[in-house]
Amino acid sequence: MKKIGIIFKETSEKIIRNNLKESGSLFIVKYLGLSSPDVSSLRQALKDSRARLFVVKNTVARRALKDSGLDSIIKSIEGPCGFIFINDEPVDASKVLFNFAKDHEHLKLEGGVFKDRLLDKKDIEFLAKLPSKEGLRAQVVGALNAPLAKLVFVLNGNLRKLVVCLDQIKNKKGKE
Repeated sequence: MKKIGIIFKETSEKIIRNNLKESGSLFIVKYLGLSSPDVSSLRQALKDSRARLFVVKNTVARRALKDSGLDSIIKSIEGPCGFIFINDEPVDASKVLFNFAKDHEHLKLEGGVFKDRLLDKKDIEFLAKLPSKEGLRAQVVGALNAPLAKLVFVLNGNLRKLVVCLDQIKNKKGKE
């Protein structure tokens, strides 16, 4: 019969591997010095952006990452680390982390993985500064709409000039 600690470690490894398969994106943060209410508020903010914070022992995390073929990110795991698994686009979660890290100096962004691409702290900050998906869509729609609006304005100007010209001819003939 296995000890409860071994069962817990095996279950944690399985959770990490399954989350890596399902999410495809992972951020690693260090949270040493954060209070429990701060961690809870971080979890809630991440939940709103369809991401989850998972905390596990480093040895278990290293073993799960090695089994998943992510050996290169193992070097980021030192001290108390949390894993953020992202189900949606990583932009929203990176914004939450970046803003939270600005307000709480104890939260440190270490790195991550996005679709088999390693990310460092600067990459996560770059993602945080990108507009949201809806913002990008609005920019595309605006860019597509601008030439059409200008064309309508130009064509309207010619019609307006024709109407003014016809009105002047009518006024001139009315005076004669």
